Amino acid sequence: MAFELPKLGYAYDALEPHIDARTMEIHHSKHHQGYTNNLNNAIAGTELEGKSINDILGNLDMNNGAVRNNGGGFYNHSLFWEVMNPEDRGYLSGDLKDAIEAAYGSKDEFIAAFSKAAATQFGSGWAWLCVHKGGKVEVCSTPNQDNPLMPGVTCGGTPILGLDVWEHAYYLNYQNRRPDYIKAFFNVVNWNEVEKRYAEAK
Repeated sequence: MAFELPKLGYAYDALEPHIDARTMEIHHSKHHQGYTNNLNNAIAGTELEGKSINDILGNLDMNNGAVRNNGGGFYNHSLFWEVMNPEDRGYLSGDLKDAIEAAYGSKDEFIAAFSKAAATQFGSGWAWLCVHKGGKVEVCSTPNQDNPLMPGVTCGGTPILGLDVWEHAYYLNYQNRRPDYIKAFFNVVNWNEVEKRYAEAK
């Protein structure tokens, strides 16, 4: 089975004014579709065909640039769309809140650490909140389309919140003001989804 572009759970304009409709449309229907198509082409006829994206990335040959870049792009964006929601976002609570406070002291301190990771990622990349077995959480960033599932990449663990800081994710609306985009992101984080992912990963 070839990978397919995931459908969004909301309209392209649903995250406005924080993320504009035109950016969402281009980001999803052009960029993510491109990663999906290129990933399928890269694994066609190889031993990777038919495997899950988690299996592919968790056992990745990091020298395989086509699978690394496009597999990462496919996975990262799939997570990105799901950890945002225009309406039913919930709020940070429960075991995830406890884990974040244990690691960072408070929600505000965590947001500051995550925002710094996103703002200081040089060039294109991602900021992540990851969970390790046992429930400890950690913030990190990765370049390009790398992510913590890949062998030897930054904090490791399972990513449960990710923010795309490639310019294509924000430039139409925010130009070079990446910190403004990062701040806006926290207005649309779907904490219900992040908490669900935390419970599954720990």
